[in-house]
Amino acid sequence: MIGIWNSKIETELANMKFIFQIEDLNELQLRVWSEPVPMVEIDETVIEGNHLFAKGHNKYAPGILTFDLYFEENSFTGKLDMMGQEIELIGEKGRGTALSEEFAALAEMIRKTDLSPRTDAEIKEEVDKLLSKMSLEDKIGQMSQCLSSNHSFGGEVESAPPEVLVAEGKAGSILGAFDLKRIYELQKIAVEQSPHKIPLFFNADIIHGFQTIFPVPLAWSCSWDMELIKDACSIAAKEATASGNTYNHGPMVDLTRDPRWGRVVEGAGEDPYLGAQIAKAQVEGFQGDSLFSDETLIACLKHFIGYGGTEGGRDYNTVDISEGTLRNFHLPAFQAGIEAGAGSVMNAFNIYQGVPVAGNSFLLRELLREELGFEGMLISDYGSVEEIQIHGAARDKREAAAMAINATMDIEMVTRAYADELPRLVEAGTIKEEQLNDAVRRILTYKYKIGIMDDPYRYIQPEKEAQLHFHPDHLEKSRELARKSVVMLKNNGVLPLKREQKVAVIGPFGASRDLLGPWQFSQYAYETISLLQGISAKGLDKSQLKYVQGCDVEADIENGIEEAIMAAKESDVIVLALGEHSDMSGEAASRTDITLPAVQMKLAEAVVATGKPVVLVLTNGRPLALNWFEQHTDAIVETWFLGSQAGHAIADVLFGDYNPSGKLTMSFPQNVGQVPVYYNHFKTGRPVTNATRDQKYISKYIDSPNDPLYPFGYGLSYSKFEYSNLHIDLPKMTRKEVLQASVTVTNTGHYAGEEIVQLYIQDLYGSTVRPVKELKNFRSIRLEPGQSQRVEFQISEQDLIYYTGNHRYEAELGEFKLYIGSNSVDVMEVAFELV
Repeated sequence: MIGIWNSKIETELANMKFIFQIEDLNELQLRVWSEPVPMVEIDETVIEGNHLFAKGHNKYAPGILTFDLYFEENSFTGKLDMMGQEIELIGEKGRGTALSEEFAALAEMIRKTDLSPRTDAEIKEEVDKLLSKMSLEDKIGQMSQCLSSNHSFGGEVESAPPEVLVAEGKAGSILGAFDLKRIYELQKIAVEQSPHKIPLFFNADIIHGFQTIFPVPLAWSCSWDMELIKDACSIAAKEATASGNTYNHGPMVDLTRDPRWGRVVEGAGEDPYLGAQIAKAQVEGFQGDSLFSDETLIACLKHFIGYGGTEGGRDYNTVDISEGTLRNFHLPAFQAGIEAGAGSVMNAFNIYQGVPVAGNSFLLRELLREELGFEGMLISDYGSVEEIQIHGAARDKREAAAMAINATMDIEMVTRAYADELPRLVEAGTIKEEQLNDAVRRILTYKYKIGIMDDPYRYIQPEKEAQLHFHPDHLEKSRELARKSVVMLKNNGVLPLKREQKVAVIGPFGASRDLLGPWQFSQYAYETISLLQGISAKGLDKSQLKYVQGCDVEADIENGIEEAIMAAKESDVIVLALGEHSDMSGEAASRTDITLPAVQMKLAEAVVATGKPVVLVLTNGRPLALNWFEQHTDAIVETWFLGSQAGHAIADVLFGDYNPSGKLTMSFPQNVGQVPVYYNHFKTGRPVTNATRDQKYISKYIDSPNDPLYPFGYGLSYSKFEYSNLHIDLPKMTRKEVLQASVTVTNTGHYAGEEIVQLYIQDLYGSTVRPVKELKNFRSIRLEPGQSQRVEFQISEQDLIYYTGNHRYEAELGEFKLYIGSNSVDVMEVAFELV
């Protein structure tokens, strides 16, 4: 019975498909995946002969699930007990066909052909015409979103069923409709039964892939490769739109400095310049050249703004930052995404100057709309309109709704404050109906832009699902980006591994497929390549490769450590696969302790004590405190959550088939007491220097260095790169001049490799204090052994501009330092002056 099996069932709620994967990992183990929503967790499995009995639970709802199955050579029969309902199961070997396959003929009939995009003038005319026919309730309906089912992405919401809301015109968009047939059913209700037959947006969180999963955004940011990130988002858009999704709740472009915050996994790290480049790449990838294409997805920049500054790294917590910090650090990525044409922005959960962002007119109306010129749709995050009252900034839900609409919030995600309160607010004259008109005008404009006003079913594309989902080309692109996302943190020469070595793979992530990370809903998770599979594919025979789990992520296994020690002693090198499971990072997954769980530390100590070379391979969604491993292991490879091809990508790096080039985009602390620790900090009035390091009354700890363990921009290679001959052509430059800086980079190692050459600038003094360094540019170069290349950069006045103490953006005259190097610490420097 080893292999992959499938079974389809029909229930009153939805059609479902189960994928059963049975594999031999020293003993038979079962994993179960469900479509359209992955929801099954198996807790206990008993296999005797051809009979399998498994007990599990629904990840999103209370209740026990049991599977009682009997297998033959190519088929199985049995029953599923789910929520007290017994359902007959008949299945077969293999992945099976998609749930939507039988739907393809109907979809082809209902879609229109030869559709052309409307001009902006045509769209405006049609929107105004439709708007003039709509009642107040119709307009509020377009501004309201509902869930597609009882599955919730946040707190429970009291609401009528989506079918009722859509038919009555009380919902303009749907969140979380994973099933293409469900999308069709709801769209059909909208265009046949709602008052003005206005089609629905279908919204989803497409963060780092749809069915083909790419590295989590914190990982792919470490590639510093904008084209590959753009490609990943483009592929995600193609796969998502084939399944009817039209409106993304991503990308997240928050600046992230505190690794305790679970959502650092969704962002691009601690630097505003790099974050802006990545925001632009993601918007261009999701939205393509035209939103009218049925393979592009409306991008939504989230979370505007300051969410990454949450105190204590605790999700949904208070943020208290100055306007200078807001503009110089948190704003650049949003500005870049808006300039790239993002169709939507989502508010942050936090407060700014004491006012929740969802109702903050300064941030949303004045800064976002008026100053930055954003003309797209502003959508609230889940429940954040009602939370204005919970924060204590509004007396009740009605006042909260008024604050949100006055701040130009167009769409309320899922909750019903707008639906319940806007009619009475308009009637009382507290708000004007023209404010609603502005919101609905923006919503309808984008419904015309993506073509659904002329063809509501154009994104119902089951034939494209079969063609595009998990396509081999997409998997290869995922593997390519995964390799570039790996960061080698330490290597004393044990890597790359040799194919003649005996390798022991030890740890809870050795054979795990929990390598996709949070915020993904792939129906192909069972085909994720594990680390063990990746290493096995390198041609090692059975006598060379041992696997022992050792422990679970957070729990002991009986005799696990003893078996690990035995396997280690019989091998030449140990690949120690440790980390966080995917629920330990992401939204609502903040941690006060960012070391590995105690049981994994216990396993690591036992394995290291054998004296064999140890390569630590990490799977995680945040920077961790790794001091002990830096001191006791031979190599450390940061792989994050690398996606569908994770195991192959990691093995490519471990065996030297790919030379790692990733560079950190978040600093790793020496210990948790340092956080937040980031490279672009201010130096304080009593900075630590070589001259003051031993003095008492300076800004330092008495039990730890100030410096991170691994700084921003850091990452090792199998090559060695030396920097020399830093030169600038203008020691003094005027505002109109462009300074030329150059440096020679030489590969002095034995491997061809890629190096990310980084340029930083320090403004030595100004109307406000300035960071000790700020990334301003970078170049990726590839060098053969012994090869040198002269790398050149241009610096203009634009690179020196910041939001000054004069409350405007400007470059101030004075002295600067320019740094070029392999990371934010190991740099060469030269001075220049703006005159």
